[in-house]
Amino acid sequence: MKIVAATVEPCTQALADPQWKFARAQVPSLEGQVLRLQDEDGNEGMGYCHAIPAISTHGAGAQAGLAFLAPRLVGRAVDDLAGTMEEIDALLAYQPTVKAAIDMALHDLLARRLGVPVHVLLGGKLRDAVPLSRILPIKAPDEMAAQAGRLAAEGYGQLKLKLSGDTDLDVQRIAAVRAAAGDAVALTLDPNQSYNAKQMIAAFRRMERYDIALIEQPVPAADFAGLALLTRTLPVAIEADESAQSVRDVFRLVAERAVDVINLKVTNLGGIRRFVQAVRLCEAGEVGCRVGAAFGPSLLQAMALQAASVVRRLPYACELSEHLHLKDDPFTPLPVQHGQLRLPPGPGCGVTYKPR
Repeated sequence: MKIVAATVEPCTQALADPQWKFARAQVPSLEGQVLRLQDEDGNEGMGYCHAIPAISTHGAGAQAGLAFLAPRLVGRAVDDLAGTMEEIDALLAYQPTVKAAIDMALHDLLARRLGVPVHVLLGGKLRDAVPLSRILPIKAPDEMAAQAGRLAAEGYGQLKLKLSGDTDLDVQRIAAVRAAAGDAVALTLDPNQSYNAKQMIAAFRRMERYDIALIEQPVPAADFAGLALLTRTLPVAIEADESAQSVRDVFRLVAERAVDVINLKVTNLGGIRRFVQAVRLCEAGEVGCRVGAAFGPSLLQAMALQAASVVRRLPYACELSEHLHLKDDPFTPLPVQHGQLRLPPGPGCGVTYKPR
């Protein structure tokens, strides 16, 4: 059975909060792309290309990459997933988010053709649901506290605070959020590379009284030595995110035991196949995995959820609810209940385009 059509469609979404900000950029909207593949029997598979300039690529870059690669998918066997992706990797350097969209669509198409969920293609689920963490963007301490209180009341057991690198203000943010969220909610911090290692050590002396569970990527992505220093020095889990942009990066982080946890994203790693490879490396090296945030519609979150369901151990909550603060989602809903996201029923990733 062959792929007979490959089309690319824009997926532009505004954020409910146009002032959403992290240390590297403000994100008022998303200009992603959706890849749709169809086989000879009319089965359809879909993938999403994540496009935020400060993180992955911009909208025009996503569109150009998919326009270059999509025609090469037509005529390929639906079940030749690995062979197709190896060829795609050879045709275009870099562009992991573009390749991730193709990989997602291939998995979705094959799973729908077989009448099974995507997780079956990955070896089968180990869980039916994952607990979720929600992200608090950089704002004034009182605004972050108000949002934290609302999310805690909705049942989220873990919150992640974006920090700016201004220690005095960051400590105020953490204190305000802890007071609003209460003692039962786990707090993690994400400075997005805005500290160096020794600044973070000094800052943590003032932060640790607020019971911090984990610090994500406090130092620049290239500073593996800084991550390792923090991992050895601080009595809190240290997580790599921007330092883990490829399976090779993950191998190095695990081999050097530079971190306690690695934030893994299907988009950053180039697709579900690479994601699973990275997971197995972490499991072999006894380094924790966390399925991290990538902004996008319910399609993207459903794909990441399928991948998360096959991870043996998830010591920290996943970040798969970022579709909830995006507008104009063209896909069927993926609801969060009591701070958890459950695998949707049905074949493929479990979501489809909404009826028009």
